[in-house]
Amino acid sequence: MEEPIQPAEDVVDAMPEVLDLASSFPEVTREQWEEQAVRVLNRRRPADRQLSAEQCLDALRTRTVDGLTIEPLYPSSEGDLGQPGVAPFRRGTTVRTGGAWDVRALHDDPDTTAGADAVLADLERGATSLWVEVGAGAVAPSDLGRLLSGVELGLAPVVVSSEDDQGTAARALLAVSVERGVPLAPGSNLGLDPVAHAAITGRPVDVAGVGELAAYVRTRHPGVRAVTVDGCVYHDAGGSDVDELALSVAAGIAHLRILDAAGVGPAQAADQVDFRVSAGADQFLTIARLRALRVLWARVLQECGVPERQRGARQHAVTSWRMLTRDDPWVNMLRATTATFAAAVGGAEAVTVLPFDHVHGFPDAFSRRVARNTQVVLAEEAGIGRVTDPAGGSGYVESLTDDLAARAWEVVQRVEAEGGLVHALDHSSLVQDLLAASREERARRVADRTAPITGVSSFPAVDETPLVRVPRPARATGGLPRVRDAAVFEALRDRSSAHAERHGAPPQVLLAGIGARRDFGARETFTTSLLAAAGIRGNLVEGTDPQVFATALQELGPPVAILTSSADRYAEHGPAVARALREAGARRVLLAGSERELGSDAAPLVDGTVRAGMDVVAFLDGLLDTLEVAR
Repeated sequence: MEEPIQPAEDVVDAMPEVLDLASSFPEVTREQWEEQAVRVLNRRRPADRQLSAEQCLDALRTRTVDGLTIEPLYPSSEGDLGQPGVAPFRRGTTVRTGGAWDVRALHDDPDTTAGADAVLADLERGATSLWVEVGAGAVAPSDLGRLLSGVELGLAPVVVSSEDDQGTAARALLAVSVERGVPLAPGSNLGLDPVAHAAITGRPVDVAGVGELAAYVRTRHPGVRAVTVDGCVYHDAGGSDVDELALSVAAGIAHLRILDAAGVGPAQAADQVDFRVSAGADQFLTIARLRALRVLWARVLQECGVPERQRGARQHAVTSWRMLTRDDPWVNMLRATTATFAAAVGGAEAVTVLPFDHVHGFPDAFSRRVARNTQVVLAEEAGIGRVTDPAGGSGYVESLTDDLAARAWEVVQRVEAEGGLVHALDHSSLVQDLLAASREERARRVADRTAPITGVSSFPAVDETPLVRVPRPARATGGLPRVRDAAVFEALRDRSSAHAERHGAPPQVLLAGIGARRDFGARETFTTSLLAAAGIRGNLVEGTDPQVFATALQELGPPVAILTSSADRYAEHGPAVARALREAGARRVLLAGSERELGSDAAPLVDGTVRAGMDVVAFLDGLLDTLEVAR
């Protein structure tokens, strides 16, 4: 038998305990960085148009919908950030010890026979809790027991919600528990939020039964909560990050008052409240917003005399419904992955990923699997669940957390000055005005593609096969609106699709590619993609002979032509091509680029331009009118 090989005595581990990846790079001061930034931004600018250092920095800054300024560079974070698991809970309500967050699967299909199988598939393959929508168009209260027939209620937490009758949904869940003789698992929630219900329906806030149910679960179901403060309601109505954060905190305060009036004191009420928050594709804003919510809620509970250990805001993050797209829905998987990452890094205790086909209707087995595995892969393979507050200490994240908290607290004070959120919803337009302002600013950014939507406003999938799902019933109206960012572009695509069904072809525009591909390629590609966002086909004709373009226009028949080329080719051939197209019957001749490139005398030959930064929605809507596409 061979002797085992012994390691040589002089062999040592060459890897240091702490690997300093930046040790081989020289230290750089902010002044040196600014000097290099100025040099890069001025590299191609003429001597008389050089930018100053401050102008260069301002060009690198971005501003959120809330008006918060994002700097191009942040210093290291300073000061005591606190510790995870202790007040003010900036860094999380708990310390993660290697486990993941609560993977919460949404079920809202009224077909509970198939739904019961889907519930078990989720729980067996990665989900750790359930969120069930109960009511009209979702799971009927009488069918909740059937949906949960295979679920061990004492092991898997169940959260219910309802848009029409929250009390009935809560009692239906309790009835299933009584029937089985098993208390609900800790982490379950009855989903009561009369404030959000009033915001959705436009009805007065009805607090009947909230205190009674909260008292019941406190005594009969330890670890179960009665109230879910639903911030997603304000997010889906177009609210900004500050709006959602502020109105969630204001709603939390309102529920403390509701419970106090029912005889449930602040310390007991704090243990009855969960928060439901959105997680968007801007990962840093999502991370900072979740952290800021914990800071603000801890401050509220401190003022209410609640002991420190009870001041943590427990958050259920849901990937944003507002960011989902109907067209090219596969990109929703990428958006959901980013949002889930942000929710986990931000410290959410539970996360729900809306399936990528959610907009089309009830999900199938594949989309449920993708939604579930998005979380499982991030938690178990990427290891995101093994670290508590990995963004903590980042100068950017800490600054953004402070900025969001400060701005949101100002809004909370405005709501409180109105008498609280309940009074503001019932007797003033404050909430509606806040959300409308944010909605308009976001719509402007979507329209000019400052906030591009991949697969819809940018790089649209022209020949995609639409998904077919069982559609959800229309949502009742009367309260806050519910608007997806992509809906405005989807409406344009619908006009073109209806036109194609009636006429056998989509609306078309002639693209005049002047010169060779190297001359017009970049602008032709840009224009083709822009037109495709509304389902308009661009028919490319190449060359320099004006008559070639005129003949093509007469043969193809579209009343609109767009010139695409470089500045040099425009100056050389553009005016003649524009005249020929006009004489051939074009009602509108447009140019991709700047009218100045045709020359000052020839600029009046075109009716407008196609360029980056334009209001794409207004342009495409008007173009469809010119092409006589019915609304």
